[in-house]
Amino acid sequence: MNIAVDGEHSPYAADGAERERAMAFSKRWLDAATAIGSPSVRTNIPQAKDSKPNKERTAESLKRVAEYGAARNVVVNLENDNAVSEDPFFLVSVIEKVNSPWLHALPDFANTLAAYQEEYAYKGIEKMFGHAYNISHVKETEVGARKDKIAHVDLPKTFGIAKRHGYKGYFSMEWDSPGDAYQGTAGLIEK
Repeated sequence: MNIAVDGEHSPYAADGAERERAMAFSKRWLDAATAIGSPSVRTNIPQAKDSKPNKERTAESLKRVAEYGAARNVVVNLENDNAVSEDPFFLVSVIEKVNSPWLHALPDFANTLAAYQEEYAYKGIEKMFGHAYNISHVKETEVGARKDKIAHVDLPKTFGIAKRHGYKGYFSMEWDSPGDAYQGTAGLIEK
């Protein structure tokens, strides 16, 4: 089980009080994970109103969140979800800076592909799987934020990336495409 949470406060905001609110939000969900026995929480990194993504401030904030998770035996995962504040290369740089076994990547097969060119997206997924631990999101397609691009995932290529990195975690199937979600998910599992 992995709890996916989306807060509104940014861990890289220039405003220290905003960063504190971001950390407090994540810590509440780590407490919830402990209460229900979830081994991990995916916390988001929303865009800050007063700053571009900042590795130093993000790492400082998430180090404290990861330490809090460690004390509760709960892993903190970061997903390549928002193209600006959760770019895969930015996330990996933060994970490497924090350097904690309690902070990991949660690679999403399609999110980066929907926002960037294919070569960039697959290199990002490659980097993310180098830091993945217990969960990854599998999608076959994803519609871009402006609804002007539909990304089609090369599933064998992406599963091959995971295999090359020795990934042994779960693959969570997601269906964001048109049509029946149950039938689509079942078809995705069969592939």
